[in-house]
Amino acid sequence: MSKFLQKINSPQDVKSLNREDLPDLAAEIRDALLNTISKTGGHLGSNMGVVELTIALHYVYESPKDMFIWDVGHQSYVHKLLTGRKERFHTLRQYDGLSGFTKREENEHDHWNCGHGGTSISAAVAFAKARDLKKEDYNVLAVIGDGSMTAGMAFEGLNHTGHLQTDMVVVLNDNEMSISTNVGGMSAHLSQIMTGQVMTKIKREIDQLLLAIPGIGKDISHYAHKLDEAIKGVFIPGRLFEDLGFRYIGPVDGHNTEALIDCFESIKDLKGPTLVHVITRKGKGYKVAEDEADVWHGASPFDIETGTFHKKASNPNYTSVFAQAMIDLAKEDESIIGITAAMPDGTGISKFGKEFPERTFDVGMAEQHAVDFAGAMALKGLRPVAAIYSTFLQRAYDQVVHDVCLMNIPVVFAMDRAGIVGEDGATHQGLYDIAYLRTLPNMVIMAPKDENEMRHMLKTAIYHDGPAALRYPRGAGLGVDLDPKMKELEIGKGEVIQDGKDIALIAYGHMVRPAEEVAAKLEEKGISVAVINARFVKPLDEELVLRYAHSTQCMVTLEEHSVQGGFGSAVLEALHKEPSERAFQVKCIGVGDLVVEHGAPALVRRDLKIDHNGLLETISDFYDQVMEISPVAGMGHQGNGNHNHSSNGNKENVANPPLRSDLRKSAIL
Repeated sequence: MSKFLQKINSPQDVKSLNREDLPDLAAEIRDALLNTISKTGGHLGSNMGVVELTIALHYVYESPKDMFIWDVGHQSYVHKLLTGRKERFHTLRQYDGLSGFTKREENEHDHWNCGHGGTSISAAVAFAKARDLKKEDYNVLAVIGDGSMTAGMAFEGLNHTGHLQTDMVVVLNDNEMSISTNVGGMSAHLSQIMTGQVMTKIKREIDQLLLAIPGIGKDISHYAHKLDEAIKGVFIPGRLFEDLGFRYIGPVDGHNTEALIDCFESIKDLKGPTLVHVITRKGKGYKVAEDEADVWHGASPFDIETGTFHKKASNPNYTSVFAQAMIDLAKEDESIIGITAAMPDGTGISKFGKEFPERTFDVGMAEQHAVDFAGAMALKGLRPVAAIYSTFLQRAYDQVVHDVCLMNIPVVFAMDRAGIVGEDGATHQGLYDIAYLRTLPNMVIMAPKDENEMRHMLKTAIYHDGPAALRYPRGAGLGVDLDPKMKELEIGKGEVIQDGKDIALIAYGHMVRPAEEVAAKLEEKGISVAVINARFVKPLDEELVLRYAHSTQCMVTLEEHSVQGGFGSAVLEALHKEPSERAFQVKCIGVGDLVVEHGAPALVRRDLKIDHNGLLETISDFYDQVMEISPVAGMGHQGNGNHNHSSNGNKENVANPPLRSDLRKSAIL
């Protein structure tokens, strides 16, 4: 390890360095970022851009007493290196390793878990106000990227902070603009003059003197303030923030450690809210990342020398298949519109946008706006597809309910990253969308068994006369052949993959393939297994469910989603409505009531026992238990977490033992 970074085990070690040594520390940190992220993957561009900024913050302030709230938390890698996590940095985003975001449970210097953008200012002003109420003494700083500043919640926080006039700092990390010599130099000069402590005091004293002039003092003071505002309105690009009640400083060169330290030291004791506008460059220090900031925002493992990503041979991923299906349909229908909320590449909408730029809309980190934008477009006869990650659509729940479902507007929600997402971890797992959408009136919810069926479902959703949600996983598809012509599926009808009389495996979405694999293993043991592709969770194919409930010994539902309120719950509700003296033996397999952390998806699924081996073990044990008990109506085995459903709606829910020390509840219900 290099000569400066190797000595840094806490922020106090940063403070012990001379200022002239800090650029060398910054260079060593960039080397560490490259060496680690090239192996683990991660958010490269944003972290390369905040090296000097992070060093300056830790040089001036006293973390963890002083609180840094990073937004989005993926720009916190440098912060991790400087706060005692250097030796574990190679585990970044790895199973049982460091999180790729800030995480309170990980380190005392992390005060707020932030995986979704726009939350930092609200949290920071709350921490600051709590400090005031408790008569404590510490600084609070929210470090927010310009992308997150497009979130409506960020402006809600700014508005409230300006109203409260609480002492705190918002650092706006702007990595989209470059610093012009004239504008930057003039703005920095005006910032020093107009916001420094000395000048602030002088201005206040002059105002008092003007007011003391008999007869005309009040008018002179009024016009002096008008002149001050006019000058700031012309020369300072932060007039918006000034009007919201903030003292604006900047732009400041975010790669000049001396300037940053001087800036933070000058504002450290200022009263009221201050916004520091810092200009950084994404990927700073690694030319290929600087030149293609969008590509290198979130990087997969790569070769440092050549700047090429390590690519593994794999089937086309669901995102790319979705994008191509959108393009194919849009070529035939000019009313199809693509909408995304700051994730054009991640959702595939950027590919659609290259073909149809006039029909493509990236609304910024504003999911609420995206949903209403789509809804109003649909009311004018267009066919909008809002491509939003499952975890991010949560942010627009009220709009989905109030502005789409209640009016029965035909908006398509293409929910990428449904299910286990892997290295991004808890804040990005798509494990709740069935539950939060299934209760909504008029909503249709579907999930494909493979990428070919996804194409048909996309067409089905687009031409449905009401809201429809299509959920599909992150990663590669199964490599099936794609039908050249997309067709509309019958809504609410499942598909029987194979018949059977002992066990019925009813799988939702990409759990169909694992169900087929488990069925093959059980068939080898002489157990007859039916495999059903549910296709729809709402409306559920209740006729198909009831048919197999009566014709088999037991049923198992499979989903990569929270088992509470998910697909299995929908099946149990359908059985509950059926008047029957028979106790239907049903096990619901999914993700239990726990936080699912980051790690390679295969390892996470193994721990949750929803991989092939875990499913086979669980289903085999359940079937053995069913065959051991007496098939008397209303009775059922009460061990190992079965859902046992009878005609009166009784059901048991007993959790299995934990699978890992950090998983307190089982994934199997």
